[in-house]
Amino acid sequence: MIDEQVLVFYGLSLVIGLCVGSFINVIVYRLPRQLEAQWQRDSRDFLGIPAEEHPPAQHQFNIAFPASHCPKCGATLRAWHNIPLLSYVFLRGRCATCAEPISLQYPLVEAATGLAFVFVMMQFGLTAMGAYALLFSLLLLTLTAIDFRTQLLPDVLTYPLLWLGLIANTQGHFVDLQSAVFGAIAGYLSLWLIYWLFKLLTGKEGMGHGDFKLLAALGAWVGWQLLPLIVLLSSLVGALIGVAMVLAMGRDKQLPMAFGPYLAIAGWIALFWGEDIVAAYLGYLS
Repeated sequence: MIDEQVLVFYGLSLVIGLCVGSFINVIVYRLPRQLEAQWQRDSRDFLGIPAEEHPPAQHQFNIAFPASHCPKCGATLRAWHNIPLLSYVFLRGRCATCAEPISLQYPLVEAATGLAFVFVMMQFGLTAMGAYALLFSLLLLTLTAIDFRTQLLPDVLTYPLLWLGLIANTQGHFVDLQSAVFGAIAGYLSLWLIYWLFKLLTGKEGMGHGDFKLLAALGAWVGWQLLPLIVLLSSLVGALIGVAMVLAMGRDKQLPMAFGPYLAIAGWIALFWGEDIVAAYLGYLS
């Protein structure tokens, strides 16, 4: 029988995770707009174009301002509209003001974050390893949602993910430091080489530079040994989902598809079960 204190601990982890997931949704929606506005300001400055006297409202976005609002009608959300998961159910998936559908991203990200908190606490508890694994999960979830929406993997998230992996492995939490360093190098160079080979052969860009940085970051966490598993899993998942989207939604096969979410999913699987998967595969071959 599970101890009541353990149930309370996991329940509290779930609630905290749902709240963090709500904040991740804010980052997913606002960070790309904030970066786009900054890039436009930098471009104007580089070209010597005077700054706009009345910049568009989206150029004034940051993580804290303005208050949470409906992206369709702009109505400010009330406190009870921001209750993770429950508000989506109470509102029946629609804005209380304009009745426009609320994106499924919001409840899905909140639920995934809550489950990630519970899972990591079950695996590692309140330990340094648990804290690192939780940060790893949250950053990957944020990158996945942003890339899925905008096909962007912001450096402001991928670089901290890489450095956190190296820092975690200075104490050998997941792999030894040498494996982590070579994992970061091999992760970046492998996709960089594929990118240039594909471009030389076709004249087209097959992936974004953010994918190089994300695989480098994953290599810093799991080591170079598990990089082939990550590439294989991400390619398999990406192919399956891509075919499913073409068949179910009639998606244009020529449209670019974000690869970052599949790398992130494969990297998360590799951190927790990678060695077991490789061992099972080698056992099957022997």
